[in-house]
Amino acid sequence: MINKKNQTRFVKLSLLASLLMIVTMVHPLVVNAQFDWLKKGQELLGTVTQSEPAKAALTNEEVAAGLKDALRVGSETVVGQLGQLDGFNTDPVVRIPLPEKFNRVRSVLQTVGMGGMMDDLELKLNRAAENATPKAKQLFWNAIEAMTLDDVMGIYNGPEDAATRYFEGKMSAPLAEAMRPVVSQSLQEVGAIQAYDAVMGKYKTFPFVPDVQADLTGYVVEEGMTGIFHYLAKEEAAIRANPVKRTTDILKKVFGSN
Repeated sequence: MINKKNQTRFVKLSLLASLLMIVTMVHPLVVNAQFDWLKKGQELLGTVTQSEPAKAALTNEEVAAGLKDALRVGSETVVGQLGQLDGFNTDPVVRIPLPEKFNRVRSVLQTVGMGGMMDDLELKLNRAAENATPKAKQLFWNAIEAMTLDDVMGIYNGPEDAATRYFEGKMSAPLAEAMRPVVSQSLQEVGAIQAYDAVMGKYKTFPFVPDVQADLTGYVVEEGMTGIFHYLAKEEAAIRANPVKRTTDILKKVFGSN
């Protein structure tokens, strides 16, 4: 279809062609001289009346494969970033602080110079998240494979973090349930449970202090997933916008045409 700009060119070229026809009838000797101009005009007209080469239509299957590949690539990148030593601990954006209810415990222990116990516990919570993150990758990939075609098409045509937000909204509960044993084991492995028991044992030796209890496993799962989703959204946006991030053929085909 000819757009408004091309219509203007079409009119101009039509007028030019008519003028050339009149000139050639009045002055036959200039036919050859004007022929090249007419030819160029026809070529230009043909160029502007043709639409840009249509991008190859993507099948639903290709869109689904591309989107799922994007999430796999993104999640693998994020897992590699957060699942290493200090991936959580030294990142000010996703570092896991102690639960707010522990502020009272910290204040009490600091009065006797034992605030370092709380620092050690906080470090171990981040170590548990770092330790658990690589083990959770397959859980994310399983959730990606479970996406329906309707889910995929809605995400493909959505905003730059549509997949991540879908993933967060639909998959958080089952992922959290699946990650609990992984995080619980990690808390044991890094000594967080022992550190917690030591902290609370010391805290309870003080008179008249309120009881403080915390579900460390649930807390680390929630905070850890928040960090993962944060960076997964950034990776998704980068894959959509930055050709360099499209590391597979299907990513280049799907997101290169979006």
